[in-house]
Amino acid sequence: MTDRPTTDPTADIGTKPYIAGHYTPVADEITEVDLKVRGTLPPELTGRYFRNGHNPRPGDVPTHWFRGSGMLHGVRLEEGRASWYRNRWVRTPALDGAPYLREDGSVDLTASIAGTHVVEHAGRILALQEANLPFEVTPELDTVGAYDFKGRLTTAMTAHPREDPETGELHFFGYSPFPPYLTYYVASAAGEIVRGEVIQGAGPSLMHDFGLTRRHVVWLDLPVVFDPAEHSGIPYRWSDSYTPRIGVMPRTGPAEVTWYEVEPGAMIHVSGAYEDEQGRIVVEGPRYDRAAWTTSWKWWVGAPGHVSEPLIGALPHRWILDPATGTAREEDLDSLVTEFPTINDAVLGTRHRYSYAIAFPGAGLGEHALVKYDHRGGTRQVAPAGPGRLPGEAVFVPAAGGRAEDDGYLLTIVSDLAEDSSELLVLDAGDITAPPIAAVELPRRVPGGIHGSWIPDEAGAGAPGMR
Repeated sequence: MTDRPTTDPTADIGTKPYIAGHYTPVADEITEVDLKVRGTLPPELTGRYFRNGHNPRPGDVPTHWFRGSGMLHGVRLEEGRASWYRNRWVRTPALDGAPYLREDGSVDLTASIAGTHVVEHAGRILALQEANLPFEVTPELDTVGAYDFKGRLTTAMTAHPREDPETGELHFFGYSPFPPYLTYYVASAAGEIVRGEVIQGAGPSLMHDFGLTRRHVVWLDLPVVFDPAEHSGIPYRWSDSYTPRIGVMPRTGPAEVTWYEVEPGAMIHVSGAYEDEQGRIVVEGPRYDRAAWTTSWKWWVGAPGHVSEPLIGALPHRWILDPATGTAREEDLDSLVTEFPTINDAVLGTRHRYSYAIAFPGAGLGEHALVKYDHRGGTRQVAPAGPGRLPGEAVFVPAAGGRAEDDGYLLTIVSDLAEDSSELLVLDAGDITAPPIAAVELPRRVPGGIHGSWIPDEAGAGAPGMR
């Protein structure tokens, strides 16, 4: 990152789309108990739904959507009740203006926005932002502080770690615009880092996410790369001269990466990765071409003439990497503009049948919607959110006794701009077009956000105060 200020004191707040409309920040922290529920909450939904997003303090105008201070929103569900809602800023040094670069030029890995994701592992709840250390928070969303895995994490940490559903290991990485560009980590199910290794051959690309299969790690070295001439606070730009590649590395043994050249395209989020029956590595997720990336970036920085939506032209895409030939084949999967893809994490690393995403207006779709893809049948379900309504990332939660991959629920916060309100919807993952199973009425409008997690009570059984 850079040492430029994260806010622009001369900016006109009305010109920045990421702090207007659905994304207008809330100005305070509140707690509300005994929330009203329409419908019936499944009793197995006993835990916490946490969602992270960018919410600058009043008067702050970030220079980029991704530079707004992190705020967590949480809903406590308990055996058919919605016990509470609360929202809290993640209280990091950056919240009070601490710069990423100190005066001596060194990096302060604690100067985090902490506004991208929130996950639980080994009893710790971590708010994540990829340029920094994670920040631990309590089950009530109070900030504990920066967490470096007892000194074993010496780089930044991705906002998209992946937990192996069989071993409980947490796989993650740190990337940097300067060498070493990429460092790979594995933490045990108990939360101890057991592997930390520099990955040779990676470049200075914006590597927001990665893929994890049963046997391989997948790296995205794509053509959005470090460029110090970019002054938005996120110093990366599309480069026509950078060779886009996807790297495949065995999960065990030496960190030897096989790189596959692919067509120019960027990907922020991986929906899934797996080995197919022929031993090929398949990677799926929304892909941006050059026009889609540069148009979306204009919204993210609030450039003059920006479009009305934050995501333009990101189409569901598949890369098929063949180790027998050393070549890649790729294909678009749909014409809908989608982002924030999710799957049932129980099938992470294997050939998943279903995925879920937010669909943005375009390609004949006039409003925001949730979409469910059946990759075996080649079909989709589209559930429009309604005029003036914005759904958030859909988090899958398995149903008690469920057997099919889509036996479960989708949790999503949907905000209504006209009503200045929000609700946590519980949808049937088997049929997202069916009426909601339940809706928890939240005491305020929740701004459009980024990523979230469902943390069942048993996941944090060892953490004080989790129950």
